[in-house]
Amino acid sequence: MDIQHRNNVRVLGEGRSTLVFSHGFGCDQTMWNYLFERFTDRFRVVMYDLVGAGQSDLHAYENDKYASLAGYAADLDEVLERFALGPTIIVGHSVSAMIGVLADRLSPGRIAAHVMIGPSPCYIDAEGYVGGFTQADVHSLLDTLDSNYLGWSSNMAPVIMGAPGQPALGEELTNSFCRTEPEIAKRFARVTFLSDNRKDVAGLATPSLILQSTDDLIAPVAVGEYLHASLPNSRLCLVKNVGHCPHMSAADACADAMNDFLQPWVD
Repeated sequence: MDIQHRNNVRVLGEGRSTLVFSHGFGCDQTMWNYLFERFTDRFRVVMYDLVGAGQSDLHAYENDKYASLAGYAADLDEVLERFALGPTIIVGHSVSAMIGVLADRLSPGRIAAHVMIGPSPCYIDAEGYVGGFTQADVHSLLDTLDSNYLGWSSNMAPVIMGAPGQPALGEELTNSFCRTEPEIAKRFARVTFLSDNRKDVAGLATPSLILQSTDDLIAPVAVGEYLHASLPNSRLCLVKNVGHCPHMSAADACADAMNDFLQPWVD
């Protein structure tokens, strides 16, 4: 299968290093429109849609393959093999930060660095770990998704976005959620919220920037602190922002933090 068609891959900009932008649940590559153009003057920029999202090829979706994040990580590895040139940095939002980690484990050395925006290795609280949700919370969320995906999207997308004072962003995220094919979205939600990638992040030496909102319903600050402690070459930057999408609602602050972190890979 043609990878570019499967994942609706776009390549923009020029530079000796490549930034690969990977979106989160319920989103597609258009969610990066507030951020990516700030980097095309210095980087080769690769944008793509996860299979099942955006303008990806829905016929490429396989239940077995995408029953875990490993299937998405294998796709990302193929995208990197085909389209990334020079040192490659993954910019992953939410669950895609963990997809990037799994791709890093799959092909050690291929990824030079990670920018993780609102990441979480595990959403469910465990002994000695705060993920932000109880197991009952997550199963209730998934049950609601199963019974009324569009209703859940309309109600929850503005809450997930946060961004008080920027209601248009909540509408944009709602529309993105509602564009996603519901059955695929329901399966991806289970994969996302039931995954536990704490063992995968533990000790990963790849340089990583963790961008965490100061007030995030999905990934609280404690999760960013956990990742910072788990990733030996990481930097934690708290972005003054309400919501799970600071790359949209606080794009200036995200770009500033990224510019500082990315200096070693700029011409």
